Amino acid sequence: MIIPNPRNPLAEVFGFPVDNQTPEVVQQRKNRFCPYHNLTPNCTKVDKVDPLGVCSIYHKGTPVITCPVRFRQNWTMIADAAQFFFGENALYMALPEIRLNDNKGRKAGNIDYVLVEHDDRGRILNFASL
Repeated sequence: MIIPNPRNPLAEVFGFPVDNQTPEVVQQRKNRFCPYHNLTPNCTKVDKVDPLGVCSIYHKGTPVITCPVRFRQNWTMIADAAQFFFGENALYMALPEIRLNDNKGRKAGNIDYVLVEHDDRGRILNFASL
């Protein structure tokens, strides 16, 4: 078990615990790879050229995910959220990076995922934003 350093809240960087210094992990960090289903092999958090690489931080001694890409691991977050919002056997799909515009049509940000519940004919029944 990793004991967090109060002066360094980082739990995972480029996909691995900060205290992991194995040759494989050092190489992954050097290449800035993202192991969590990013759209590219490299981390893109904050910046594509010089990414931040922080997947999770410690909060009250427990690692907490801070990167939306990290949520993609095994798609657990999507499945859990869909079950929470729509129930056990719902049909749904997950739409990534839905753009939000302000009232003047300018970009106001993105919704990481919109879950859409649908019936067996594809008609939308409900939705939830993550």
